[in-house]
Amino acid sequence: MDKYIDLLCKLIAVPSFSREEGKAADVLEDWMKGAGYPVRRKGNNLWVRSWEDPSSADFGREPAKVILLNAHLDTVRPSSGYARDPFSPSVEDGRIYGLGSNDDGGSLVALLSAYKTLTGKLQPYGLIWSATAEEEVCGKDGIESVIPEFGPVDLGIIGEPTGMDMAVAERGLMVLDCTAFGKSGHAARDEGENAIYKAMRDIDWFRKFRFEDVSPFLGPVKMTVTQIEAGTQHNVIPDICKFVVDVRSNGLYSNVEILETAQEAVGCQVVARSTRLNSSSIDESHPVVARGRSLGLRHFGSPTTSNQAVISGFPTIKIGPGDSSRSHTADEFIEISEIEEGAETYVKLLDELKI
Repeated sequence: MDKYIDLLCKLIAVPSFSREEGKAADVLEDWMKGAGYPVRRKGNNLWVRSWEDPSSADFGREPAKVILLNAHLDTVRPSSGYARDPFSPSVEDGRIYGLGSNDDGGSLVALLSAYKTLTGKLQPYGLIWSATAEEEVCGKDGIESVIPEFGPVDLGIIGEPTGMDMAVAERGLMVLDCTAFGKSGHAARDEGENAIYKAMRDIDWFRKFRFEDVSPFLGPVKMTVTQIEAGTQHNVIPDICKFVVDVRSNGLYSNVEILETAQEAVGCQVVARSTRLNSSSIDESHPVVARGRSLGLRHFGSPTTSNQAVISGFPTIKIGPGDSSRSHTADEFIEISEIEEGAETYVKLLDELKI
């Protein structure tokens, strides 16, 4: 495990903010090539496929099934509360400190260690290990841009700090910009048509409406009005009222379905900034979920988004070492024991798994 810990420290030392991951990708690519991996690269995304890897037991064999192992290379910018240099990795009392150590470096190296172990013998599937960019900003030049390069995939393991609990469902995200139109007039003469009053009726719909299907892991769809803007001065009836709705889908409705429901129900104009970030869920009878249950891994629904949000066409689970509560916080760290246990759990979860 020492070489993977050393790799993590090398990555921490190189700033890798979203859309600025190039130097960190260079470091990782050089490390992979030095270790003999036939690494591929597109933009700031890197991957290796076991059947192209001479050190893998299935080298040269086209797999019937494929499992994707994925973690992200980018980080958020450090918060102002850092007492340590976020780019000077340090190991103290069994902890690795530094920006990106917990989110998502621990998963990245644990999955790489698991890839090496799993490919040491023939498996009933091929493996793809990948480190991708722009996860923190849901950018289009991240995993979404390279999935077509991977070829067919049957299952995705998305590494994120979950304490090695299995997120079998994940909330989606959609932001709605809503505009109610009225007619301006003088407030003293009660002229015009007040756009605020029209918006209030629609805001009340967003507050009260409930989608029928409720997820056992994520609960109901959540729609929350979070911003409102109207009026130019106190004596003018406002002719436009704009408000913003934060929507968190629950795996049972697509963002498009939620958008269409809102557009049909309210009188204002409703426009989605994007419908890309959908919720996800995996069938509880899926073999990987059953294997996780047999290992005693806790199952839960995740309120935070990840690369799962832009993946479609195959089921995914989110699981990784570290603690989500440490992500995006000052003096971020991960325990070395968490990385070691994470790598071991990945192997137990996937070894000889039939999907």
